[in-house]
Amino acid sequence: MRKTYIDNIRWITVVIVVIYHVIYMFNGVLTSGVIGPFTPVQYQDSFQYIVYPWFMLLLFVISGMSARCYLDAHSAKEFVKSRTVKLLVPSTIGLLVFWWIMGYYNMLIAGAFESMSAVPKPILFVIMVASGIGPLWYIQLLWVFSMLLLPIRKIEKNRLYGLCEKTNVLVLLCLTPLIWGAAQILNTPVIVVYRFGIYGVGFFLGYFVFFHDAVMDRLERWWLLFSLAALGLGVAFVAVYFGKPYAEHEVLDTFMCNLYAWIATLAILSFMKKWGNFENSFSRFMGRKAWGFYLFHYLPLAVCAWYLHLYTAFPPFVMYLLVGIAAFAGAFLLYEVIRRIPFLRWCVCGIGGKK
Repeated sequence: MRKTYIDNIRWITVVIVVIYHVIYMFNGVLTSGVIGPFTPVQYQDSFQYIVYPWFMLLLFVISGMSARCYLDAHSAKEFVKSRTVKLLVPSTIGLLVFWWIMGYYNMLIAGAFESMSAVPKPILFVIMVASGIGPLWYIQLLWVFSMLLLPIRKIEKNRLYGLCEKTNVLVLLCLTPLIWGAAQILNTPVIVVYRFGIYGVGFFLGYFVFFHDAVMDRLERWWLLFSLAALGLGVAFVAVYFGKPYAEHEVLDTFMCNLYAWIATLAILSFMKKWGNFENSFSRFMGRKAWGFYLFHYLPLAVCAWYLHLYTAFPPFVMYLLVGIAAFAGAFLLYEVIRRIPFLRWCVCGIGGKK
């Protein structure tokens, strides 16, 4: 049975991801591969500190919950087919067919072509394909975790799942060291978004722990306390790390970062369990389009940011506004067009079956 608050968390988090990338394109914290900052000090960059620690962890937790929901109504074979078409195909075949275009603009923004003039064209295309992964790393990891889930299900035969139903709020708080420890392992060098440890733990906690109504009912009672704790940690996190070079605060490794990530995740789950079970025409629309917004937002965002940077001198507010509009409107238009083209809807959007 689908749970409305899970769908609402998903589309709201996707909106946060899009806004984050708009800010990130002009950020002054990690400037490699982006346009870069307007001024030496940008207070709007604090938005990155506020959301970065938890928004992808939350998405993986929600994905784990959704996997359990799907498997309650479908066979393992259907799960493999569904996840492979939706996740693996766009992030492999789709890269070769379409997403290399995003790689082209990523390399253009990073100034990579200037140092690769002697690179043979076939090799350059391979590099563009790899650079086009962008937000697709999430669905690549999600496919890996989904495939690992099946043998684990066979071994545990719902024994672990049943045991996890007894999880209370104290146990959830005691999982903080697990989150921190997982954040220290299975992180790929250079491409730091591939964090198999912490995101894998988030996915499996979503599947085994948070899908239980009993667990969420217990968590819901503490929504206000967790919300206040997350707010306080978020303010402290910004106060401690804002304005410092990325290498100094080691945001991927600090205990404070992972504590904030976990408390914020619990806060959002409890808050939305309490207040997020709503449906209206807008939430249904966003729920249907969230997949398209996630897949397609970064390409129009990057294209708009690059050409505005190259040919205009708009003030920062106008740049953010125009790039944000391009990200949302461009994602919507690309998704609506491409999902109607038979072959592209399969290999780029991950939509199986006939139109």
